[in-house]
Amino acid sequence: MNGRKQQLLKRHRRNKRMALLLALLALALLGVFVAWWLPPLLMVLGWIAHEAWFADHLFYSPRDDYQYDFPADCFSVPVRIEQGALQIESDLAGYDTLLLELRLQATWLGRWLDPHVRIGDDRQDFERGVAGRRYLNLSGQQAHGLSIVPRFCRIGAGLRLHAMRNPDFAVQRMLIIAPHADDAELAAFGQYSRSSETAIVTLTQGEIEAQGYQRLGLDQAAAARLKGRLRAWDSLAAPLWGGVAQARCVQLGYYCLQLPAMAEQPQTPFASRESGECDVRSVRRHNPLSLPADADGQPTWDNLIADLAAVIEHYRPEVLLTPHPELDPHHDHVASTRAVLEACAQTRWQPQTLLLYANHLHDNDRWPMGPAGMGIALPPAISALPADRLWSPSLDAERQLDKAMALALQHDLQGALPLKKRLRRLIQRLLAGRRWPATGEDEFFRKAVRRHELFWVRQR
Repeated sequence: MNGRKQQLLKRHRRNKRMALLLALLALALLGVFVAWWLPPLLMVLGWIAHEAWFADHLFYSPRDDYQYDFPADCFSVPVRIEQGALQIESDLAGYDTLLLELRLQATWLGRWLDPHVRIGDDRQDFERGVAGRRYLNLSGQQAHGLSIVPRFCRIGAGLRLHAMRNPDFAVQRMLIIAPHADDAELAAFGQYSRSSETAIVTLTQGEIEAQGYQRLGLDQAAAARLKGRLRAWDSLAAPLWGGVAQARCVQLGYYCLQLPAMAEQPQTPFASRESGECDVRSVRRHNPLSLPADADGQPTWDNLIADLAAVIEHYRPEVLLTPHPELDPHHDHVASTRAVLEACAQTRWQPQTLLLYANHLHDNDRWPMGPAGMGIALPPAISALPADRLWSPSLDAERQLDKAMALALQHDLQGALPLKKRLRRLIQRLLAGRRWPATGEDEFFRKAVRRHELFWVRQR
């Protein structure tokens, strides 16, 4: 997490502690002056209510407007809804990405059940208690005459359609920058699985938080080394499920959560926080090409930049797909995009387009909200983002299933949920109507396997 999200989370936890303290004081007074059995009963009911309706990490008010600007070449027109269908008087031929700007107001039920809008055969969900400007993703559907049915919310006046035209970037030479082993699959499996000229470079081993492997009798360092080897293997092997050969996959082997520190001291080696290793060559033996850091194995920023420059010169991509530096707050994701831009400054070959993705958000851990298989509405943007064009290609049901199976190959997305999360999901299923897919228990099986993928387009 970056500093902003850390501050948001700290404030959220502080407020929750204060609310808990006040509740405990009130319960203690009830126990003294009313009945001894009332506080325990209310505590159980309060915990159930918290798990059902107040456990989401939402670090902004659902009444806030989303702040989006679009580029000058975006075609924007007012539209209306008549008899439950969208009426558009303009010709949208040739526009591939369609976004409907509207104002949503939750009903009283929409404070307890997830407000959503059914759009043809799609559904897109929003925050409970929503009351502000939001953006539906209509890409992949015929917009004129499309049925629009709100549930647990109302649609206000003043609708506007934003239409954007893009080339099919998946048929261009593409290089995916993956900070960790599963990031390419989460963001862009649908695109690289229909591309014959995609390459994937993974920057880190993904070795930290390996407590689950200590059950095998390993100490912390040995568990981290095993996890690093497994996830490095995932980064080379899983893309083959989507048709990307191992000859087009590169693992750089740097260490998790060390990229920002490396950037600040470019010539200083930063070893793993948990594995004890300080030589990136330990996971490079299957790489299809030699890289500058193979000479000394030092985990330095200068070596990382040289490695990325060599990868760019080798694969000569027209498009770079990399984390969104303003929207995705993960430290390694921000540093990865910084690194690839610095590398581009050193290369003769110059990619023309950046496609930016967000696998994490600052202020909403549930986005994309709603069930798996549904569309991706635009994420919350409480502070205005750069006015980028958007590209939102569609995935059919077969490709969505293949994407889910690609995620199932990732060791970091395997394993059973802790008991606390299992109880939370059961409570939310019974009281809040939420559903999770059968393809996997990790939250990314719900969030990432959708009928859309979503990218912000920047020209270099």
